[in-house]
Amino acid sequence: MRFLAMALIGLALPALAEVPRVVTDVPPVQALVAQVMGDLGTPVLLLEKGADEHDFQMRPSQRRALAGADLVVWIGPELTPWLERAMAGGAAKSLALLDADGTHRRPYVHVEDAGDEHSDHDGIDPHGWLDPDNAALWLGAIAQELGQIDPDHAGIYATNAALAKERIAALDATIATLLEPVKSRGFVTFHAAYGYFAAHYGLTGAGALALGDAATPGAARLAGLRADLEAGRYLCAFPEVQHDPALMDQLLAGTAVRKGAALDPVGSNLDIGPNGYEQLMLGLAQSLAACLKG
Repeated sequence: MRFLAMALIGLALPALAEVPRVVTDVPPVQALVAQVMGDLGTPVLLLEKGADEHDFQMRPSQRRALAGADLVVWIGPELTPWLERAMAGGAAKSLALLDADGTHRRPYVHVEDAGDEHSDHDGIDPHGWLDPDNAALWLGAIAQELGQIDPDHAGIYATNAALAKERIAALDATIATLLEPVKSRGFVTFHAAYGYFAAHYGLTGAGALALGDAATPGAARLAGLRADLEAGRYLCAFPEVQHDPALMDQLLAGTAVRKGAALDPVGSNLDIGPNGYEQLMLGLAQSLAACLKG
């Protein structure tokens, strides 16, 4: 009798809403989703620490996580075409952030380089998270998508997104102040991933060794960059954490160009979590300012 009474009470109680299982592609996206979800859940990150987003192979456990997801939040096929293929035929909803309404999308900078098979690198630059205006916009898109899947917690998602937008606004102001003294100083990076960042903060002297997909540059491009370096066009050069610095070291040899700290545009070496986006953006700004101010 007691068992029956308990069972009837259980039937009378409303079912607890199940928080969506969310999978993300790269660390900055994971950080944004983590801020929106807050204490309700933790989004899975596919890109492992130190991995290259341009060329990534998922492990079986990651494929299982993807298969069991309710929602996949990712930049889009422009950055991770391997994820588009992996999602084909799956049941999870997809939120491609570059396609979110209002997103600022930049084309890759066209590079003339005769003899370089990658010289016609057209298309959309996928590194959109490096514009904090995009990141703030995406918080709202993430909250809306989660709220549609999980309406019982829609208010929490919206509140968390609003608080996270305030954090990004404060971060943006800090970075703008940090970079103001060096806006006009020339620098070159390992690959063309920083167009959004440079445009947002008014950095006018940015160049790149490799193109957006980090493909090895051709001989003509290397010769042109070497001439620019010798002519004093660039004050600093920055390698990247995911790539061998040997090519850049070779290019810089015998020039007066300073070698800055290795940049990490995707946050591949950061610990994942809700603070990851701020750490990524502030780390980039501090590395740039440290070399360009010196």
